[in-house]
Amino acid sequence: MSAALTSPLPTRSALYLDLIRWNRPAGWLLLLWPSLSALWVAAGGFPGWHLLLVFVLGTILMRSAGCCVNDVADREFDRHVKRTAQRPITSGKVSVREALALGAVLALVAFALVLTTNTPTVLMSFAALAITLIYPYAKRYISMPQAVLGVAFSFGVPMAFAAVQSHVPPLAWVLLAGNLFWVLAYDTEYAMVDRDDDLRIGMKTSAITLGRYDVPAITAFYLMFLAAWTAALWSRVNPGVWGAMLALALAQVGWHLWLIKDRTREGCFKAFRLNHWLGLTVFAGVVFGLV
Repeated sequence: MSAALTSPLPTRSALYLDLIRWNRPAGWLLLLWPSLSALWVAAGGFPGWHLLLVFVLGTILMRSAGCCVNDVADREFDRHVKRTAQRPITSGKVSVREALALGAVLALVAFALVLTTNTPTVLMSFAALAITLIYPYAKRYISMPQAVLGVAFSFGVPMAFAAVQSHVPPLAWVLLAGNLFWVLAYDTEYAMVDRDDDLRIGMKTSAITLGRYDVPAITAFYLMFLAAWTAALWSRVNPGVWGAMLALALAQVGWHLWLIKDRTREGCFKAFRLNHWLGLTVFAGVVFGLV
């Protein structure tokens, strides 16, 4: 008897964990590092255990809920993409109703956490939820849907300022705009993995829109991200610490560009997965630069 016939079927909990990408933490780390960086900047240092817990758990929960919504929206497209054909919803192992129910529960728990902060943060959470729901459908109509994802993945920045300061200063929006370029960089790398499949099924992505200019554009996106955050924070951080962080960050950018230069699936996917180290590097620059 073959191994396929003798291997046990996955449990519901295992399927749900697969649905929310529990074994692939890079996704929520990409959300977490800019949010934590903003918390430290807004507080001028350690923001306290309460807000740290709210933003760490809230980030994980909302990213998991977003995966449920995204996979429901993309279930027909995912059947035709090598990387996503076996996702729980696409393969029929988890129903659409189950996925939406799980996503709703996760979002409600995240909202309960937000309720422990203040009114401005609660109000901003509704805008964050709306953008999260819009993104999966932006890929049908917008040539650069990664820009919508950029706003969604950067919205923890103004929420962090709202949670600490009870308002959102201009600095928060500058940091959000800068972080958007980082999202454009790494999600274009991600889109390059599926470019052939996306062209065949009619999906819109930045990798398709940019065409042969994808690698130069990604280079520019990385540099604009680091330049925006440097300009915004230079007067607040230790120049030596921030300079060291920039050197390490630029070295990582160079490594990413080396990985994607030939546009192979493996190289582009590896570059995407390594981006959370770049986020950690910038966060470390903020934490130690504010000391």
